[in-house]
Amino acid sequence: MKVKWRKWNNIVHRDVGYLAFGLTLIYAISGVAVNHVSDWNPSYKIENQTVQIEDIWGNNPINQDVMANILTEINLEGPIKSSFMPNPNTLKIFLEKETLTLYLNTKRINIETVSERSILYEMNFLHLNHPKKIWTFMADLFAIVLGLLAITGLFVLKGKKGITGRGAWLTIAGIAIPVLFLILYL
Repeated sequence: MKVKWRKWNNIVHRDVGYLAFGLTLIYAISGVAVNHVSDWNPSYKIENQTVQIEDIWGNNPINQDVMANILTEINLEGPIKSSFMPNPNTLKIFLEKETLTLYLNTKRINIETVSERSILYEMNFLHLNHPKKIWTFMADLFAIVLGLLAITGLFVLKGKKGITGRGAWLTIAGIAIPVLFLILYL
């Protein structure tokens, strides 16, 4: 009995492709986001706001009570994770999602709020392998699956549209493009 390798190739390509769909989409979207990390933070949204407050500390030293009063004044809640004064005129207060920079002489506060970007944070978490442990195994398995899809994809079509025709030229171009960029950048 003759083995119909192309039939099995197409079955493997199709079924493995279906299995890889979700992760491929995650890696594609996250990959584009991470490629532009110099333009924006793909995992976190950072908002800055400036507010003016009254002098509620007077000549008193800055302590926990004064910082709690400052938070009350600007409608924020603690707990205060830490604080320090980088210079005699500046107080930095760190909360869970906010960083406050209080300029004592002008009574101006810069509030930087950091929050996770919905969906993108989770995609980047997986793409950048932050979970480690078993996810590393999954990411390696996914890389192997992508290799399998690339190889089986070469043999899905036959004839002038397949690997012996137009497919050969497209495959050569697909190899030449990264080689060309390596030559240009290295």
